[in-house]
Amino acid sequence: MSWIIWVGAAISLIGLIGLVLSILKVNKARKAGLEDEELRAAVQKVIPLNLGSLFLSVLGLMTVIVGISFS
Repeated sequence: MSWIIWVGAAISLIGLIGLVLSILKVNKARKAGLEDEELRAAVQKVIPLNLGSLFLSVLGLMTVIVGISFS
C-alpha cells in the first residue's frame, strides 16, 4: 500500500508546481507596471490555476494520509 503514498506525493507535487507558477505569473504582472484594471484582469486570469493547484495539493496530501493510515 505504499504506492498510495507515492501517488499522493506526486499529485501534491504537481499542485505545488502549479502554485509556484501562479505566483510567478502574478509577480510578472506586478513588475510589468500595468494599470490597476489591467493588473486586476491579469490576476483574475491566474485565479483558476491557483485554485486548481491548491485543490491538487490538498487532494494529494489527503491521499498521502490515507496511504499512511492503510499501511
